[in-house]
Amino acid sequence: MSEPSALPETSLSQHFCAWAAQLDVSDFPPAVRAAATDALTDFAGLCVAARNLDYVGQMARAGAEPGECTAIGHATTMDVGGAALVNGTAAHGEDYDDTFEGTPVHTGAVIFPAVLAASERFGLSGGDAFRGIAAGTELMCRMALVAPTAIHRAGFHPTAVIGAMGAAAAVGTALRLSEKQMTDALGIAGSMASGIIEYLAEGSWTKRMHAGWAAQAGIRAALLGREGFLGPRTVLEGQHGWFFAFADHGIAPDYAAISSELGTRWHAALIAFKPYACGTMTQPFIDCAIRLAGDGLDPADIEAVTCKVGEGTVHRLWEPLSEKQAPSTAYSAKFSVPYCVAAGLLDGAAGLAQFTDKRVADPAIRVLAARITYEIDPTNEYPANYSGHVRATLKDGSVREVEQPYMRGGAHEALDPAELTAKFRANCAFGGWDADRIDVLAAFCAGLFEADDLSGLAAFRG
Repeated sequence: MSEPSALPETSLSQHFCAWAAQLDVSDFPPAVRAAATDALTDFAGLCVAARNLDYVGQMARAGAEPGECTAIGHATTMDVGGAALVNGTAAHGEDYDDTFEGTPVHTGAVIFPAVLAASERFGLSGGDAFRGIAAGTELMCRMALVAPTAIHRAGFHPTAVIGAMGAAAAVGTALRLSEKQMTDALGIAGSMASGIIEYLAEGSWTKRMHAGWAAQAGIRAALLGREGFLGPRTVLEGQHGWFFAFADHGIAPDYAAISSELGTRWHAALIAFKPYACGTMTQPFIDCAIRLAGDGLDPADIEAVTCKVGEGTVHRLWEPLSEKQAPSTAYSAKFSVPYCVAAGLLDGAAGLAQFTDKRVADPAIRVLAARITYEIDPTNEYPANYSGHVRATLKDGSVREVEQPYMRGGAHEALDPAELTAKFRANCAFGGWDADRIDVLAAFCAGLFEADDLSGLAAFRG
């Protein structure tokens, strides 16, 4: 039996929390603030888009208690944890939310619900909220880089399990917890983190709640830390710590990803925004399909389609192939490259309208999806880069092929501001809001970080 390793004098969480506890709004470069503002607007539009959908209503009825906090688009006010849970579920539920390219992790759907609810409940300023949002986002991104692919391979959803830690750091920073209080909060959050990926089997809904669950867990952890409840300071790197529990899958952790260049290299400035309402790694393949359709390829002429893929994506986006070629639910279709490519070829789009039960059941799209398969490309750069490659073999024997070398909307090619605005407005309209109310929400998001408090959120109830 091996001896336990000696505990470090300063743990990873202590190092991070010492940095986060002393942050001032003047410490953030403009790119971090710009990314946070764009992400806030994207998040708010998604909350409105999903406000009338069944799973959001179910979460609101089952997961929230009366209180004084806002769930965007809902008339009923909720307790701080319930508002975070509902907003996080709404923002992540359609898989249209922001993403980080290091390991796909969705920061906005976790961090914004946690910080907005806590700020509203405890009377914090927009500046306090921004400090928390930036710190929590940074921790989530850095944790995602420690052991790329290991979390998924171990059967967990990175947004869910990393999210609890990020939310605790975000709320702790916003509340101006001391280094000790925040270190305890992260230690506590490690025991609150959860979220398995068995939803992939038949497209059930548990992934939809993961971001909201992590958001409310982070609030609870931060409040416990504030009261002096003790958590392990070696929660991240310890012998029985977070990475041992959630990412011990034969990939050596690079813990320097958490501590190196804190405050000088900002991953929070590199958040990516999805052009399509589905899984992160499906996005480049949809671009390929839309390009083929735009070049005049008639789907009726297709005999077969082969996609070149990274091996690490197969177990989530391609297998079991029978489910991916004929998704059981509209939600399952979001994590099926065959379906997403078929939608791109037939509709030239992959927005909210492509992921409805009616569209997923359409015989035309199912016939085409059944002709789409994959081959593993050993040179694929995943997870360092998300690319797409689609080869269509036509009935006359000819071949049409197209490649997308990176995720559009990410670090290599940011979405045009006009496309982000159009996405926000379309999402709000999908949720039933008129142009005037959409304008008010856009202005609120643009000015939130300068606000004296977050009482303005009340205008977006109902």
